[in-house]
Amino acid sequence: MSEPVEQQSNPTVVHVARPLEPEKPVLSAEALRRHERSKDVYPFLNLSEGEYVISAVRRHPIGLVVPLGLGTLLIGIALSILFNYGAIVETFSITGGFADAGAAAMPIWAFVAAIAFGMFVSWYVYTSNKFFLTNESVIQEIQVSLFSRQEQTVSLSNIEDASFTQHGILQQILNYGDIRLSTEGDETTYRFSYVAAPKEHIARLNNAVEAFKNGRPVDD
Repeated sequence: MSEPVEQQSNPTVVHVARPLEPEKPVLSAEALRRHERSKDVYPFLNLSEGEYVISAVRRHPIGLVVPLGLGTLLIGIALSILFNYGAIVETFSITGGFADAGAAAMPIWAFVAAIAFGMFVSWYVYTSNKFFLTNESVIQEIQVSLFSRQEQTVSLSNIEDASFTQHGILQQILNYGDIRLSTEGDETTYRFSYVAAPKEHIARLNNAVEAFKNGRPVDD
């Protein structure tokens, strides 16, 4: 008797045609309206189609007290010396070229101008550091110096943890502190200091992350 021959079945190959371009999500009229408004208010942000800003986190003015206060003090001292230079010359019996108030005025005014410029740079860099929460991501605008600027964008789906810290009684009384974000995978940590009302911003951010990951609309 001949043994039965097993027939080998060939695997079935199914070819699935994919569209050349993925279908774009359907955006509501409200989302498009808010997207256009965000582009008008924040033209420097690189927003994707349908992405809009939910909140703009700015720094607390307490961080400017030291640089602006010190600069104001130095300018006040310099101007006081300039306007009372005649009395200073007589009191300390200054002779020679330094006895001329006109000759001393130029370096004093140069000192005042340098301090004023430094105060402007401090204010510009400090206030230009911003943190934006959108319905899709977190965008951090980092102003390193007067002519150096960076932008960091993190998708809400990649945020693993968001928290805030307040150290000392002054931060709690004036309601400012630091916020911290950590991402999945590369475990990158993002920090933003001197945030006004950090607890409110972190609560809004955590709600946005939860809604985004669960496929729900991200509300304010």
